[in-house]
Amino acid sequence: MTTKAKQPVIYGDDLPITAFQIKRIRQNCNFDEDIKEEWVQWVTGDVNCTSLKSLTQAQAVKILRQQTGEPQPKEQAVNYGAFDLKNQKHKVILSLVHQNQWTKQHPRHGEVADMDGAFASWLQSDKSPIKKPLMKMTPEETEKIIKALGGMVGSKYKKR
Repeated sequence: MTTKAKQPVIYGDDLPITAFQIKRIRQNCNFDEDIKEEWVQWVTGDVNCTSLKSLTQAQAVKILRQQTGEPQPKEQAVNYGAFDLKNQKHKVILSLVHQNQWTKQHPRHGEVADMDGAFASWLQSDKSPIKKPLMKMTPEETEKIIKALGGMVGSKYKKR
């Protein structure tokens, strides 16, 4: 007699719920079908959805975390002003931000460009020609930012 080897479970957020997750969610609901259906409706946002088998592994994890009181992972905030000091264009931007007097005090370096405050806010505003994090910009987009900042610095010193 030959026995068939059990296939290993493949994990991935967008893959279908696992048998273990189904069993654990049902256990946490004390095998109460109505409660289980409410959890499914909560995670899918669909009142017509009641089957655990319609869930993804990520949705199952969300239910399990909620049931056990484990905190949901927070999404990482994107720092629009993050920069690469090895990138020459980023160094130019750093200088222009400083010339624009968007600065803050640093305990070790004294007055520094406020990249994660004023500059990041400006990048996300309607005044910025490109609304995306500096680290995700193409060289052409970075040039547009340099041109815009340069124009702002130029106009600031023309007024004097």
